[in-house]
Amino acid sequence: MTPRVRRAKRSRVTVSVSPDSALVLFSGGQDSTVCLAWALARFAHVETVGFAYGQRHAVELAVRPRVRERLVALAPDWDARLGADHVIAIDALSAISDTALTREVAIEVAETGLPTTFVPGRNLIFLGFAGALAYRRGARHLVAGMCETDYSGYPDCRDDAVKAMQLALNLGMDRRFVVHTPLMWIDKAATFALAEELGGAALVDLVLEETHSCYLGDRTRRHPWGYGCGECPACKLRSEGWTRYCSRRNETEGPTR
Repeated sequence: MTPRVRRAKRSRVTVSVSPDSALVLFSGGQDSTVCLAWALARFAHVETVGFAYGQRHAVELAVRPRVRERLVALAPDWDARLGADHVIAIDALSAISDTALTREVAIEVAETGLPTTFVPGRNLIFLGFAGALAYRRGARHLVAGMCETDYSGYPDCRDDAVKAMQLALNLGMDRRFVVHTPLMWIDKAATFALAEELGGAALVDLVLEETHSCYLGDRTRRHPWGYGCGECPACKLRSEGWTRYCSRRNETEGPTR
């Protein structure tokens, strides 16, 4: 049975807003959508960037405009702060990658111990391109959804890798960038909770209905936690996170009758 959640009406959390600009690495998935909300709550101007690299789940690119549209409808100040969206084509990444995200191969654990969905260098390349775009757009803050708490073991999601990339960007461009990873030390359940903290039940509902995480690009099956095949690692992480989030909410506020 699907856990039921009491959605108490809560005020949106407000924080002091920096006059700086930020660029959010925005795929259209759960994590990057929560990161976008996090950035809109903190920076005066926010732009987004997505990457087309021949991914099997290219549907994530298709949902991005709708997610942006619904997100800014949640708050007038977010609408005023959200700026341009950019999509960068990196076809070469698919050409040099033999992975389950860029080829029709099975999703399983490889001999290396990593899932076959690991695309070597993907997040490093994303951060490099994002840094170059941020340089041109005058943004000094990069916001990304990497996490090493509730993840598939990808080495380029680790905090050390992200910090190394921040240093490389600062040295290589002679510009002081700050790479923010709001989800680095929280699990998927806490990511749902952060969405509620930032935008209330409306943002949680947006994440469930509009965002896409499934590696197979399946949007034909609707689960309590959103759309997906229900079997790939991304779906399992999201499903398990939703169940824990609901359980924690019910423990705090009591079950809904």
